[in-house]
Amino acid sequence: MSMAVGGKKGGAIADINVTPMADIMIVLLIIFMVITPLLDSGGMKLPSTSNAAERRPGTDAIVISIQADTTVLLGDERLDNLGELALGLHERLAMRPAGGGVLFLRADETLPYSAVQDVMEICRQAGADEVALMSQKRVGS
Repeated sequence: MSMAVGGKKGGAIADINVTPMADIMIVLLIIFMVITPLLDSGGMKLPSTSNAAERRPGTDAIVISIQADTTVLLGDERLDNLGELALGLHERLAMRPAGGGVLFLRADETLPYSAVQDVMEICRQAGADEVALMSQKRVGS
């Protein structure tokens, strides 16, 4: 029900029509809800599991990523070989207080286990107290 200005039938409507704005907001909300989970994995397909504990890395956490093409990233820094990973981990773990050596390892699910095992061995040699393997929650069963 709208109110006409000036009492004439068919005059200008003084109310603002917010229906188009609400439609746009709902569409944007749906788009962001669909895209947000994809941004978290950085384009990698993480292994899925149904019994993983919910634990997210903090802003100061050390995150190692192994992509499907065996490219290794330490944080956002691309490394050429595993020797650079060992040096980078030694430096970062040395700056942490004792007992703060928890590392987060993200590995693409298509990688062979040996590639992940090599990186885990380097983490252990660098002095990591714990290596947390990141996965995505299995949907469905």
